[in-house]
Amino acid sequence: MRNLIAPLVLGLAGTAAAAPHPFNVMDLVMLDRVGDQVLSPDERTVAVQLRQTDYEANKGRTSIWTVPMAGGKPTRLTDAAISASSPSWSVDGKSVYFLASRDDVSQLWRVDAAGGEEQLVGGFALDIGNYKLSPDGKAVAFSVELFVDCAGDAAPIACTKQRLDAMEADKASGMLYTEGFVRHWDSWMDGRRSQLMIAALDEDGTLGEPRLLSKGINGDIPSKPFGDASEYAFSPDGSTIYFSVRNLSAGEPWSTNFDIYAVPSDGSAEPKNLTASNPAWDAYPLPSRDGKTLYYLAMARPGMESDRFAIKAMHLDTGETREVAGDWDRSAGPLKESVDGKTLYTTTDDNGQHPLFAISVANGKVQRIVSGGQVSGFDVGAKSLLVSRNDLRRPADLYRSDLRGGGLRQISQFNAARMKEIRTGEYEFFTFTGAEGATVQGYVVKPVGFRSGRSYPVAFIIHGGPENAMGNDFHYRWNPQTYAGQGFAVVTINFHGSTGYGQAFTDSIAQDWGGKPLEDLKLGWAAALKKYPFLDGERACALGASYGGYMINWIAGNWNEPWKCLVSHDGVFDTRAMGYETEELWFTEWENGGTVYDNPDAYEKFNPVNFVKNWKVPMLIVQGDKDFRIPTVQGLAAFNAAQRRGIPSELLVFQDENHWVLKPHNSVQWHNTVNAWLQRWTVSDKAE
Repeated sequence: MRNLIAPLVLGLAGTAAAAPHPFNVMDLVMLDRVGDQVLSPDERTVAVQLRQTDYEANKGRTSIWTVPMAGGKPTRLTDAAISASSPSWSVDGKSVYFLASRDDVSQLWRVDAAGGEEQLVGGFALDIGNYKLSPDGKAVAFSVELFVDCAGDAAPIACTKQRLDAMEADKASGMLYTEGFVRHWDSWMDGRRSQLMIAALDEDGTLGEPRLLSKGINGDIPSKPFGDASEYAFSPDGSTIYFSVRNLSAGEPWSTNFDIYAVPSDGSAEPKNLTASNPAWDAYPLPSRDGKTLYYLAMARPGMESDRFAIKAMHLDTGETREVAGDWDRSAGPLKESVDGKTLYTTTDDNGQHPLFAISVANGKVQRIVSGGQVSGFDVGAKSLLVSRNDLRRPADLYRSDLRGGGLRQISQFNAARMKEIRTGEYEFFTFTGAEGATVQGYVVKPVGFRSGRSYPVAFIIHGGPENAMGNDFHYRWNPQTYAGQGFAVVTINFHGSTGYGQAFTDSIAQDWGGKPLEDLKLGWAAALKKYPFLDGERACALGASYGGYMINWIAGNWNEPWKCLVSHDGVFDTRAMGYETEELWFTEWENGGTVYDNPDAYEKFNPVNFVKNWKVPMLIVQGDKDFRIPTVQGLAAFNAAQRRGIPSELLVFQDENHWVLKPHNSVQWHNTVNAWLQRWTVSDKAE
């Protein structure tokens, strides 16, 4: 088998150049990435997590910086040699807490806001996954992975560490499972759960003996694989902690029933379920500043992970619950409350954008206050808003505005020098009449160096999810500018099932994976060709990942006429097998209207494996071997199918990647391989 590692001939982004160059994969890999950001108590300073790429070490390194809200030069707070994340301000604003590893164990640290040496706050034998400071700053709630039967031990951390050490010393490596998850996302389960603990900050500023808060909870707090500290919160007086966790009574791999619990922060009682009446997903608790109301997000339909998240308000004295902004047909993200308690803030997908919204608690009126692009993070002060924003041509930076979103002002310039050396393609959103007469949206990105009157090859990108969208954001895996920089125009369609267009539109893909979405792609492609004469319909390749990879496998047998080549990344090849092979079974069961054995026809109706006889277009298949969402066998089967049919095909496997390609060198190899594949099949006499 030939070596698939493409030679690296591109220079590092940010080096001096005679003239700005077209955006390329090295630019993508080397750009600094703005992460968590928090306002200081006096609203004068921002503490922000920044990821910078250590290309030689083949990984990202995160550090904590401060940025003046008035704008100005940022200051690094943490040593570049450590990877620091998750900043939080002390109550008095004099120091910043963060997580970093010591002896390969993630612990809590603190550093003076004015700079100085980092100080260890918590030194436990196990990783602190995430944390929150109490409102008075005298205690810290945090998550730790514990064995379930160690949770009842007097010293659960020590119990778990002893068990892990014994497992490592044992020459027998077998794991015996009696229930799922057996594996999840990219990890095999070893019996541990992410549990919630609390410890007081002693007079010397270090954490005292921790206490377990999630007694009797056989679940993960926060949820896996992507949960964070937004899934638990202190009451304003610090006496109670609210958290969300999956109810496992129905079976974890097929349950989306999360509930919100309340537990005394002193651990004097076991957690109490506040949302047991809702069999669907309740999450992201936010106690009001006056302590009278618990705001949270709730779905209505069990078994669905992409239902609309409605905003709920629970009166904590009576337990009565009402919906805030019930007429708003959008799925809200995690909430933050204004200082006066009159307004809730949230972000969500909205017609190709991801804006920041303000919602009146009293009447549910919704106002878009930061529009255009993607608001990837925000914080709310008494007088101002802090926003992290990006779009299709710019990576994220920090901005400030007043509480109404007026006068958005950029306060950080983390990538300014690099972006001056980079040229990107212009973009335009368009709409057309799609399946069933619905208005469907897409966008086109022009190639870098676009000249009117010329025609250009096309990368037709199909998004994953499928309940997701290709929006006005700067993506670090599927970034259209990487193709525009190679001389390709880009077309993408937010077909039926996409988010940001109302819940009915999102719902419409269920049990119709190869139906309306394919019709939208066909109609969108035709509309784009008609509207944009520079698109060369005879030199076009289609590519996508996850559901997008499924759609590539589906169109290979059902709509292959327009395409010179195809790229399927971690795509579903056999929907029936996927119903048994994936880990989150609720997904396939919702999308197909039941289990494989109860509703087999639904799994076969749009199954790509049944149409391999029609395959004829050259295909590149990419697979992460640690992808347990769409397992390796799906990619191998697709490659074998193409090979057996005699179709030009290649298989790129990353043994150390999951559903995503994350390591810098792997990202470069992925892009070089994909771009070479597109160029190979779109070169023709028409190329100019």
